[in-house]
Amino acid sequence: MTARDTAAKGAAETKDADGTGRRRADRRPSWAVDPDAEGKGSRNKGSADDAVAGRRREAAAASSSLRVADLVRGRLGVLVSVAVACVVEMLPGVPGALLTVAGLWLLFGAPIALWRGVASRVVSTRDGSLLLAAGMAIITDIVVALAVNTVLPLFGVDRPLTQVSLAGATALTLTVIGAFAPEEERAEREPRAFWRRGGLPPGAVPVAGLAAVALLLSVAGPIRLNNGLGGSVSMAALIAIAALLVLLMIRRWRYPVAVLETGLFLAATALLLLNSLRGWSITGHDVQREYEYFRLTLGGSLWDISTYPDAYNACLSITLLPMSVFRLTAIPDVYIFKIVLPVLFALTPVLIHRSVRNIAPHLVSLLSAVLFMIFPTFLSDMTFLGRQEVAFVLLGCAMVVLTDSGRPLRVRRIAFVALLAGITLSHYSTIYVIVAILGVAVATDLVWRLAERFRAARGHKRKHRPAEAGSFVTWWIVAGAAAMALVWAGPVTHTSGQLRTTLDDVVQTVLHPGKSEGGGSSDTSYSLFGGTSMTAQQRLDAYRTESLRKTAKGRAEGLYLPLETVDAYNTPVVGKQNMPLTAAGRALDAVGVDVGTLNSLLRQSAAAMFQLLLGVGLLVVVLRRRGAFRPVRDQTTLTIGAVVMLGLLTVIPSLSADYGVLRAFQQGLFFFAPFIAAGLLAALRWAGRRRMVITYALIVALFLDLTGVVPKLLGGYPAQLQLSNSGQYYDIYYPTTEERNAAYWLVQRFDAEGKQSLVQTDRFTFNRQQTTITGPAVGDLFPTALRTDAYVLVGSTTVRSGTVTFSYEGDLVTYRYPTRLLDTTKNVIYSSEGARIYR
Repeated sequence: MTARDTAAKGAAETKDADGTGRRRADRRPSWAVDPDAEGKGSRNKGSADDAVAGRRREAAAASSSLRVADLVRGRLGVLVSVAVACVVEMLPGVPGALLTVAGLWLLFGAPIALWRGVASRVVSTRDGSLLLAAGMAIITDIVVALAVNTVLPLFGVDRPLTQVSLAGATALTLTVIGAFAPEEERAEREPRAFWRRGGLPPGAVPVAGLAAVALLLSVAGPIRLNNGLGGSVSMAALIAIAALLVLLMIRRWRYPVAVLETGLFLAATALLLLNSLRGWSITGHDVQREYEYFRLTLGGSLWDISTYPDAYNACLSITLLPMSVFRLTAIPDVYIFKIVLPVLFALTPVLIHRSVRNIAPHLVSLLSAVLFMIFPTFLSDMTFLGRQEVAFVLLGCAMVVLTDSGRPLRVRRIAFVALLAGITLSHYSTIYVIVAILGVAVATDLVWRLAERFRAARGHKRKHRPAEAGSFVTWWIVAGAAAMALVWAGPVTHTSGQLRTTLDDVVQTVLHPGKSEGGGSSDTSYSLFGGTSMTAQQRLDAYRTESLRKTAKGRAEGLYLPLETVDAYNTPVVGKQNMPLTAAGRALDAVGVDVGTLNSLLRQSAAAMFQLLLGVGLLVVVLRRRGAFRPVRDQTTLTIGAVVMLGLLTVIPSLSADYGVLRAFQQGLFFFAPFIAAGLLAALRWAGRRRMVITYALIVALFLDLTGVVPKLLGGYPAQLQLSNSGQYYDIYYPTTEERNAAYWLVQRFDAEGKQSLVQTDRFTFNRQQTTITGPAVGDLFPTALRTDAYVLVGSTTVRSGTVTFSYEGDLVTYRYPTRLLDTTKNVIYSSEGARIYR
């Protein structure tokens, strides 16, 4: 390392030490000064003997206080609290509040405290070690539950995942960790000066006050919507969150890192709760299926992949982790998915801030975290992807480890691989994408180094950067991650079918370009890479053709309605319905502004801006001597790997159908968010002193538009779930009481008859009611798939609007359903305002 690098690193460490981003002066700020320690050398209030005796008494008192503090804060205090919490779990009749505190301490609080010592030897910052310890606690919970689930059945225990077994195993594991894991250094455990003096750090009051308002509104808003009221409170919550983010960016120089990161965490929590709390039961796309597999594990107190060999069931983040939370706390199972997992996921912006702060100034790190939160998938989809929420937390921890060069390389690599193992257990798609990105990164690094050697051999000198040490990511890390993913999906869980199918499609697409049958997700329209696209009518026609092929044999046997009967009824495509124009929207329309086009243009512009700024940021940071920050080489190569993956997802239809482009971009932000931030600052360099004002205004405008506030104020755009009781997500993912009552009535009828008959409904109604419909069921209501021997459950959306939506090739298609076909071929046996059953 050169002297210049040493000086730069020292400056960075100084910035982190005081949490202000400025170089520390000799005189400490007023809030960090101990007035009792000032001027003691010049004071003489008594004789020399009195002064010596006083100093001895002070030293003895300080030593006693230190011993008590060490006992409370140290390893022994944590282990004693673990024992107490375990006893609370074992006792019958414990109040729910106390049980929840004990369970959360066993699962998260105590593991974080015990892993801090290990984490502080992996990363060099205090907040980084805390965040890494949180990730290690999540992995610990998953591994402990997996061990209990695996070992106890060997001794004849049929229901291993009980409260007693999980509490005992967790306490035993924590005791072992406490006995053998290194303890955090005393200097790291010492509280900050403002805590020692009983004060608060700068910014704690305004950040906490604004965050409290945002959280209150973020809980009240969904409750009002769930009760059939309007979305004005939720809009106010979004405005409060935007104000909090702007406050953090403006005051970044004055607030300590702890305040900034706490503000980010609370802002992210408030934002996520706006969506996760919608509905009184499980609401959302993937989370409804995730919840079903959790319920299957809960029903038998056993995770059994052989009984349900599905890729969802192989994600321990939605089976064993929620199982531990449910058993050890009094939190209802629904709210584990609605609150606990989103709150864990709220750590991801903080993790991005920390990982970028290791190599960049405050502004770039804060912008990176805010851009991650602003991206639409963060709010609209991530709360419905519990398995990916957990996987992303571990990915964020991995990036903190990768960018922190203040600890030995070998230790960091070991921790990195351990985090990849946790991701493997949490979510299959996330680890597959990571393996691909790591592979491209290693190949890019190899080409980069060969080019440098070639230039050196020709006598060219490197002008911009000194020689760098070996890369963090190596071939054996890639091989290890790939091996873990394949072993878990293959011989362990036997759930690699989807992976094999996708890889086969990719090979066919590469070997025979332009001959792919599918068009991929329509999300590729946001990409600058291009990509194929299909209209909704083309998707409907392709779906009908596929349905006819699958049902041809059964139709010949009389299992399906005759084709001539089905063909008599049309199924026209129905486009997305926009909200009516508001007063503001009508005012714009009166002056010639097409509000619908304006809203679409704003969304398309935001998507293009993210991608263009990424390109600008890469060029500015990599090619210029003085960019907004200096990334480690691995971050650059990983960004290239993430961009390559986005390109592949865009141009290969099967990939975009299985793993959406928007989700991939959200994952890519872990790697390239600082480059987008750098690109934004570079693009606004022309503004001079006004650059920061324009930056803040642009961030607020993006946030309010992409979270739905601007479309809600104007109208002329499809309604979004976090702000309305309408729109496509509401129609297909929001459970209703009428549907649930109809499904329950049908189950009672089957019980009375003593047999389970086949139930047929559309895919999304089935997803909403799959915990109620326990017998054989078909999630396809397309006319060509209607069976002659099935009960047909028509859901709320179809009864009220006459439409049905299905997913095909990664996209949603809505069509007008021919209910007259059901009226002429079946009999109505149940009818209400929101559901209907035919026989």
